[in-house]
Amino acid sequence: MKKSPKLDRHVDKDVVLCRTTNHMASRRTTRLLLEDSIPFTANWKRVPFFKRDEYGGASEVCIITINRNLYCKARRSISNLGTRDRDNILLNVI
Repeated sequence: MKKSPKLDRHVDKDVVLCRTTNHMASRRTTRLLLEDSIPFTANWKRVPFFKRDEYGGASEVCIITINRNLYCKARRSISNLGTRDRDNILLNVI
């Protein structure tokens, strides 16, 4: 009988890298991740009207997720981001 291939335990285990409400900061962050060949997903979520005070009045928030195995590499590439954009993103620590 043929055995099925073993998969890494972190398959389909995406973690949130950062969140931002600034379109320019999200664009620059995704450009950096692309330059360093780090796969990611960027989803824009609508913020409910009564929770907009928590997000500075923004109607949308960008959530960038990556694979758990590439988290350290992604944090190093984001450290090359300018201070103006780094101040506009909220990094998650795992």
